[in-house]
Amino acid sequence: MSIRIGILGYGNLSRGVESAIAQNPDMELVAVFTRRNPESLKVKSGVPALNVSELEKYKDKIDVLVLGGGSATDLPAQTPEYVKHFNVVDSFDTHARIPEHFENVDKAAKAAGKVGIISVGWDPGMFSLLRMISTSVLPEGENYTFWGKGVSQGHSDAIRRIKGVKDARQYTIPVEEAVNRVRKGENPTLTTREKHTRECFVVVEEGADKAAIESEIVNMPNYFSDYDTTVHFISAEEMERDHKGLPHGGFVLRSGVTGFDKENKHIIEYSLKLDSNPEFTGSVIAAYARAAYKLSKEGVSGCKSVFDIAPAYLSPLSGEELRRTML
Repeated sequence: MSIRIGILGYGNLSRGVESAIAQNPDMELVAVFTRRNPESLKVKSGVPALNVSELEKYKDKIDVLVLGGGSATDLPAQTPEYVKHFNVVDSFDTHARIPEHFENVDKAAKAAGKVGIISVGWDPGMFSLLRMISTSVLPEGENYTFWGKGVSQGHSDAIRRIKGVKDARQYTIPVEEAVNRVRKGENPTLTTREKHTRECFVVVEEGADKAAIESEIVNMPNYFSDYDTTVHFISAEEMERDHKGLPHGGFVLRSGVTGFDKENKHIIEYSLKLDSNPEFTGSVIAAYARAAYKLSKEGVSGCKSVFDIAPAYLSPLSGEELRRTML
């Protein structure tokens, strides 16, 4: 029997989940639910697009509901609400608010007897696991996380809000010197500016003041002012040709020591290079939807993070197959 998946929302991430479901034979997409006019959606897999008001009718037709909304306003309200009726998975990524979000979802999920898995993706998500595992293995040491090179959708949107800007892409780029110092085991203390740079490609309206736009970008607090930022003004044709994709990736490193005299240094490194951030994130979410289904079948309830779920729950293979082929 296939795991029946529903998706709420149909942006880049949800389309990534949709494509991931198509690669997992033990899953089927039942429907996509939206707050928009369903007739305006073209769902690639051909399943129905329905208004969110129809969700209640699908309580017995969906095993796991994937929430594709944003972390700023959608998921803090949606995840605790929909876990009252469905097992859910979300990609909540506001790191500072994860404990609060967990508590809210946990209370609702336990009351309803459902499973809610939050903050699923690659960071938070897979990078979180690597930080936890490497810190457990090397208790004396330092963690370092570098993001990129990749498109930051939030920073790109911030540039687009500037008067005179038609389109923009912003790339987050790790500083190579900083990465190399960590790889050498120096355990450096690095400032924000020393770890990453930001590179912006901007299309402006006819007659726009480029100097003013550049100044507003590089001095924007919370986004660019703490980084060395380069701004390139390009044509709409160059944007379409060279910057259409949403690549991303990064590194998690743990530099630690062992031995009674702490004489031996060790580096743990995990890296991702992603052609499509939303498609890869969607693939991680699909695996955790399987875990939510398995946990629910075992009678488990409450909120879970990636820390709480054994890796075997992510796989369609049996325990025997995993031990034989991957252990």
